[in-house]
Amino acid sequence: MAQRFKPTPPSFFFTRSAPSLALGGLLLLAAAMAPQPAQAQEFPTKAVRIVTPFPAGSGPEVALRLVADRLSKRWSQPVIVDNRPGASGFIAIDAIKRAPPDGHELLQLDNAQMAAQPFLFKKLPYELLRDFEPVTPIFRNYFFVNVPVASPYKSMADLTAAARAKPDQVNYGSWFVGSPGHIGAAMLETGAGVKMTHVPYKEMSQLYVGVANQEVDWAFGSAASAGAMQRAGKNRYLAVAAPRRVAGFPDVPTVAESGGPAGFELSAWTALLAPKGTPKATVEKIQKDVAAIMAEPDFRDRYTAMYYEPYALNTDGFLQQLRTDSQRYGDTIKRLNISLD
Repeated sequence: MAQRFKPTPPSFFFTRSAPSLALGGLLLLAAAMAPQPAQAQEFPTKAVRIVTPFPAGSGPEVALRLVADRLSKRWSQPVIVDNRPGASGFIAIDAIKRAPPDGHELLQLDNAQMAAQPFLFKKLPYELLRDFEPVTPIFRNYFFVNVPVASPYKSMADLTAAARAKPDQVNYGSWFVGSPGHIGAAMLETGAGVKMTHVPYKEMSQLYVGVANQEVDWAFGSAASAGAMQRAGKNRYLAVAAPRRVAGFPDVPTVAESGGPAGFELSAWTALLAPKGTPKATVEKIQKDVAAIMAEPDFRDRYTAMYYEPYALNTDGFLQQLRTDSQRYGDTIKRLNISLD
């Protein structure tokens, strides 16, 4: 009788039991069919919300909407600006602090809120680098020294000489105690070795009318905030607190060129932050896409018309700028012994 052929079983049957093979196969199949984690997908996968503490129509909010519109087109997802003004920015901060850390919830803050508030308030409802990931700044603007059009001061040398000759008799205004205009003027006093008197106003618009009416000798202000009175011929720009003359104002010297302290700068900038734990790859994508938008000539033209400078940084650059501002603001606030709570 012929011997019946018996096929040789595959070798793995000799080293792995049938039950273990079946279990392994099921696990592989389940892994293949399981949905992938959200962070592994291309960001963004849904609408992105950016909460801002600035009211609708304000300069920083309008600048943010320009960025949001370009990001929406680039990402093919809605990018929504959500205005949450009030309470020194705390309302907006709280809205994002506990948001899912996936990049779809972002926050806009300015450098005063990030760098000055930790020194102005004894207790804050947040800690910036504990609760948030720095993403990127989006714009920067420098402050001008505003004086009445009939002011006797024709240069920063004139202004500081008068303050040196008559301590506390030259006065300056700001839009509130602890504002960048107040802290910046105190920095100027230190740099020039003079002492002046601070006059706080309740509203920014009242401040520049006060300058025009010679209620105060001078005040810091941006081209956006103080520009209306300057264009009306009521006030003039004595100097700009920038490292070089700024676009649109070639005839306005820097503080240093005008006889003020060398290297004196005072700027405002706003930035995007994400909840702590947002994946690094997502943060880097937002950084790169914002930087690409800032490089577009027509976008730069829109910012220039608003007297803003496109300003995008990676995480290291962002943190370095934050450290610089925190040091300058902190030293001055401690010297002035200002507390807002």
